Amino acid sequence: MRITIDRLMTTLEEVWQFGATSNGGVTRLALTDEDRDARNLLRTWCEDAGMTVRIDDFGNMIAHRAGTEDVPPVMMGSHADTVPLGGRYDGILGILSALEVVRTLNDHGIETRHPIEVVNWTAEEGSRFRPPLFGSTGALGLHDYDSAMTSTDAHGLRAGDELARIGYAGAATNRPDGARAYLELHIEQGPVLESEHLGVGLVQGIIGQTWHEVTVRGKAGHAGANPMHLRKDALVAAAQMILEIRRLVLAGAGYSVATVGEISVKPGAMNVVPSEATFTIDVRTAGQADMLAFEAGLDAIARQVETDEGVSVAITGADMNHAHSVAFDPEVMAAIREAMVAEGLPVRELWSGAGHDAGPIAGRWPTGMIFVRSKNGLSHAEAEYSSPEDIEAATNVLLRAAVRLAT
Repeated sequence: MRITIDRLMTTLEEVWQFGATSNGGVTRLALTDEDRDARNLLRTWCEDAGMTVRIDDFGNMIAHRAGTEDVPPVMMGSHADTVPLGGRYDGILGILSALEVVRTLNDHGIETRHPIEVVNWTAEEGSRFRPPLFGSTGALGLHDYDSAMTSTDAHGLRAGDELARIGYAGAATNRPDGARAYLELHIEQGPVLESEHLGVGLVQGIIGQTWHEVTVRGKAGHAGANPMHLRKDALVAAAQMILEIRRLVLAGAGYSVATVGEISVKPGAMNVVPSEATFTIDVRTAGQADMLAFEAGLDAIARQVETDEGVSVAITGADMNHAHSVAFDPEVMAAIREAMVAEGLPVRELWSGAGHDAGPIAGRWPTGMIFVRSKNGLSHAEAEYSSPEDIEAATNVLLRAAVRLAT
């Protein structure tokens, strides 16, 4: 039993038209006309495949294929919205690969004990309405319905009003109510699989994330009148910290990355020794122990720089954005692993450095993810690309894993 890759690629081509950009990408923001049109087509396809479609109060679409018994479903899905000037595969591939699994089962007349559900989660990206993972966290009751519906976009339009406008304001009684397992197929959004010449990966979990803001305070002074050894240069101290943070992460265990993406300097004049430098840190780790180790190392770096450079260092902002790492379910991972072996694929296990709907869902139901190689590691970009060969291999893995879990 194999999926039909030409059929899957045709469905992708048809959805890409909604929000297509001149450079080959897609801008399909949540709850826009483009999102509505994609939803309507997806609904038609699911109904044509014999599924019943319900809409919950967060606009999540749940297409249901009956099983032979009244037991919890095996759910598969992702999201149809994109970032501005995004790619053709991020999110939507996970929905349409799940639909292709159902179509393949129909082709072969195969019934499963557990029902199978294909889900389109609303507004995963957070590009238009907050919070990110809007639909999945809402359906799970992880954030307040009223505050979510009053969330506004850049033009002051409210999420609840836009849901109603596009015709996808459903009922709370239609929320997902338990699952045997949840599977999500997604492009990797990074370069690991490509660097190892692999088309498909088994995702171990989603790494944790914390943001920090670091402010280094020194002493301003004339650039010509202050000897180097007598300076308290805040920017020099900040630069030393940044280099030491890189060394700390490289020496750490597990999947850990840290990014300094913003830096500002005061007074910001060419001929003045900087009195203050502020920079941000986005740190992501695969386990809480690694996160705690990073926190301790960062504090040690700050104290050493204070001693060496005669400056003061303040670290704040950990509460701006903090999410614990999520490890996926061993049984679901085993089903994916066995499917990869059966397909003759090397089993490469890796962590996701990006957030997905599968993250909060894993806190409620057994969850697993499959990654598809992304050319040049690109995602959230118009040049995003995954080959039909890799998509076919990954979707056949999804098919095998879903059938095993649904039997």
